[in-house]
Amino acid sequence: MFPTAPMQVAYEKLDGIERERLHAVLEPVLLAHGVHAVELIWRTDDKGWVLSITLEKPGLALPGEGITLDLCADISRDLSIAFDIEDVMPHKYRLEVGSPGLERALYQTQDYARFAGSLAKLKLREPIMGQSVIRTRLCGLDADGNILIETENGQRALAPESILTGRLEFEWNKPGVHRGSRDDKSHTRLSGRNAHACGPQRSK
Repeated sequence: MFPTAPMQVAYEKLDGIERERLHAVLEPVLLAHGVHAVELIWRTDDKGWVLSITLEKPGLALPGEGITLDLCADISRDLSIAFDIEDVMPHKYRLEVGSPGLERALYQTQDYARFAGSLAKLKLREPIMGQSVIRTRLCGLDADGNILIETENGQRALAPESILTGRLEFEWNKPGVHRGSRDDKSHTRLSGRNAHACGPQRSK
């Protein structure tokens, strides 16, 4: 079943581009392919302007699950056509489409519930037991919406605002993860005025 709620992006950096127009073009394409945008970033590098989009299938427990090279290529093609028709891009640009990777950034409180059971690296506002950066296993949310983590003394609850940043930690031996899957998909294609790069992207 495809998602029907209005498009929400966990992390955006869109300085210099019209966000509402961009969303209006993106949303029907992503809905048609049954994916959500995790990150949407408009930036420059040494080759020019880049629109970087990371995607995931809603509700799946493994980051990047179902985001294949073929799917990225199809979405990249459809978006490029839509952007050209609507003339939404202010500059010549490259389009990068991929998954956020197995070490996905955790942006929203519900991410900590969705990835319960996974290892994560958390940077805290205030140290716990003298540590401002901890590696721990996520245990979901409690009834008050606090984030539960595993410690040597059992579960501990953290207020969402106490966490500056969070990111999943890669586990070689986790079920469903195979050697080579950390970064084994990469595809770049030049088409018309835009470059299309498909593959896993590093979460910001």
